[in-house]
Amino acid sequence: MKKFLAIAMAAVLSLSLAACGGASSSTASSAAASSSEAASTGASSEAASASTAAYDYSSYTGETIEAIKAKGKLVVGTEAQYAPFEFKDLNANFVGCDMWLAQQIADALGVELEVMDMAFDGIIPAVKSNQVDIGIAAFTVDEERAKEIDFTDMYQKDEQMLIVKKGNEEVYTTKESLAGQQVGAQRGTTQSKLIQSALPDSKLFELDKWPALAMEVANGNIAAIVVDGAVGEGLVANNPGIAQANFTFSQEEANFGKAAVLAKGKEDLKELVNAVIANVTADGSFQAAYDEAVELSQSMGI
Repeated sequence: MKKFLAIAMAAVLSLSLAACGGASSSTASSAAASSSEAASTGASSEAASASTAAYDYSSYTGETIEAIKAKGKLVVGTEAQYAPFEFKDLNANFVGCDMWLAQQIADALGVELEVMDMAFDGIIPAVKSNQVDIGIAAFTVDEERAKEIDFTDMYQKDEQMLIVKKGNEEVYTTKESLAGQQVGAQRGTTQSKLIQSALPDSKLFELDKWPALAMEVANGNIAAIVVDGAVGEGLVANNPGIAQANFTFSQEEANFGKAAVLAKGKEDLKELVNAVIANVTADGSFQAAYDEAVELSQSMGI
């Protein structure tokens, strides 16, 4: 199974802020939210489930932390259609490695976890308006988003994949071959920004959901989509009409890292979350949760 680099060093975060671009959102979160319910993580390995219990977070305190403890729950905003990071199992429980991480943070705080499932481009507005305490949805660290919110330390890095219709793997192998072609990404994501910056002669095509974008490619309506490697592998594995193109973005173009997002000024909560990230990336439990999420999503055909 593919292994990805999990990291939790603030110095690396600052370097990635300089390297990555992204798209921010102005969509009203109240209009984007589709549900709010308690989450179940589904990461059941011994290493993963025992992770937070092995660490003592009682020394972390502050106004935001005490407010969360007082209400008895950590409210997390996500978009649960991005396996293996966040999705729903056959029992409609929230699962995926990001949801597992959310549970670790809630456990560190000693509170229940509540997940609000909303459109991706509504998460940052929900964080800024305090509708949710934290956003965890495979957010790519970038300078533009950092103007609006704070990023935690990174917990994962991933390559970017170009997916094309099956049979076109050797057709779209260069930027020149994509000139004038429609290339898709989820609305409001860093992949949209990447297409505009790295493939300026192509035409950006956006939809709200990745599965719909994959079908556009399979049906020949657009030439390709750009997606995180982890998500792309799942899309390809479960859709015989698409494949990974023989195309590579340079490290300068697409050196992306994943982090959670917080409203500015919540330094106490960010410090605790960074401690959780440091521990679960160092002890291998996040990787275990990631591997289990990949297996689950593939067994579900997503």
